[in-house]
Parts: sequence; structure tokens; C-alpha cells
Amino acid sequence: MTRIFLFLATNIAVIALITIVFQLLGIEGLLAENGVDLNLTALLVMSAVIGFGGSFISLAISKWSAKRGMGVRVIERPGSQQEQWLVATVTRQAKAAGIGMPEVGIFQSDGINAFATGMSKNNALVAVSTGLLQQMTADEAEAVLGHEISHVANGDMITMGLIQGVINTFVIFLSRVVGFFVDRVILRNERGLGIGYFVTSIIAQIFLSIFASIIVMWFSRRREFRADEGGADLAGRQKMIAALRRLQGAAAEDLPGEFAAFGISGGRGVREKARLKAFDQGEKVR
Repeated sequence: MTRIFLFLATNIAVIALITIVFQLLGIEGLLAENGVDLNLTALLVMSAVIGFGGSFISLAISKWSAKRGMGVRVIERPGSQQEQWLVATVTRQAKAAGIGMPEVGIFQSDGINAFATGMSKNNALVAVSTGLLQQMTADEAEAVLGHEISHVANGDMITMGLIQGVINTFVIFLSRVVGFFVDRVILRNERGLGIGYFVTSIIAQIFLSIFASIIVMWFSRRREFRADEGGADLAGRQKMIAALRRLQGAAAEDLPGEFAAFGISGGRGVREKARLKAFDQGEKVR
């Protein structure tokens, strides 16, 4: 119920904020003076529906996508001591974090990586790569699992889904407004939507998406720092430091799509170096 309320409240807040800003700037009056019959409220609602809808559909099917797209094999019955240890560690950490037991899976990759995904704290998936199991010690792997369990316990999936929905709404809305403005005001097209609208909208959406990705990465980085703290609480501080040091010098493949935001490794060591520095200095992220 709390998540549904948060989703609705965020939608309403985004729509209200953009409406107020456009009224204060007199954008509607400017468009009307130039004969642009654009209903900003309707466009804003449509943008929010598309922006949040796409974000939450992606989140809702994320576990299915991980299993099908990345070949994650869920451990239903542990077939080895390593799998038994993996399930037992996640079980213990999930209980300590106060969340439901997530599904535990393994995906084929020579690089060291792991991620968490799922629609809620009690319906999540934690997956690790074969490379992680082969190259990390048990202590290091335990810290990585604690990091991913912390993502789940902190509600990072739903938080990033909301942030992505807000970003998507702004990108869709502003790119359409720019397209209308160029088509009607600059090019003086008065018959439907001309080529200027479509070309300008696409270009504006590309540039706005690049800028928006910077904002999303900033939020994602803060969630990573907080998950590191959670991993240290669940597995031990020295184990978390050892895991970050291992990741800093290890080769890893970037995870696709939405899984990259909660992957333990960025694939180039730069992110891990910054996290290790912040962690060593005792930096707190709230």
C-alpha cells in the first residue's frame, strides 16, 4: 500500500510541479500568441503515463528478464557445497535485514559481478556470476551478497524506478514541447505536425536523455555507497573492504539495462575506487 501511495504521489507531484513552472514562465501564453494549439496539461499527463508506465513495467518483469535474457539459473535445490553455502548465506542475511527470502541465482560470466532486482523487498532475485564464485574468497563473496541484500532491504529498486519515471516524464514532455515550438513558431507550420516537429523532438529527446542519465547515475552512485554500508553491517567491515579491493582490480562485464544500476561492479574499476575511498574514510550516505 505504501508503494502504491508513493507511486501516485510522485506522479501528482511531477505534474503539479511542471504545471506551476510553465505558468510562472508564461509558456502557455507564449505558445498561444504564436498560434500553437498545444494542451500542455494533456501532454504532461500523457508523458507521465508513458514515463512511469515504462519504468514500472520494466521493473515488474525484471526478474523474468534476468532469467530469460541473462540466463540466470535459480537455485531451487542446491547441487553442490558452493550452492548450499550461497543459499545459506543469502538466507541468513535476508533474515538479518528483515526481508523475505529472495530467489538466488547464478549466471554465466567470466567477470566478477552480481546484481539484485525485483518489484519489492519480499519478491526479489539476487544473482551472482560464475566468475565471482570462482575468483572471490568466501569472505569477499559474502560481502558482495550483503551489498545486494542491502539494495533489496533499502528498497532501491522501487526508488530508482520512481526516479527513472520522473526523468522519463521530463524528457518526453520537454522534447515534445521543443518540437511543437520549432514546428509552429520557427518554421511556421500551420497544418498538423510537420517534419520539423518529429526531427526536433527526436534530437531534443536524445540530448535530454544524455543529461538525464547523468542525474540517474548520481542517484545510483549514492545508493551504491549506502549498499556498501549495509554489506559491511551484514558481512563485516573488513570483508566489505576486501571485496571492494578485489573488484577494483578485477575485470568485469557491464550488466545490461536496468541490472547495471544494482550490479556490484561497474566493469572499469573507477566506481569501485571511489567507493573504497569513501568507505575507508567512513563517509556516510543518507
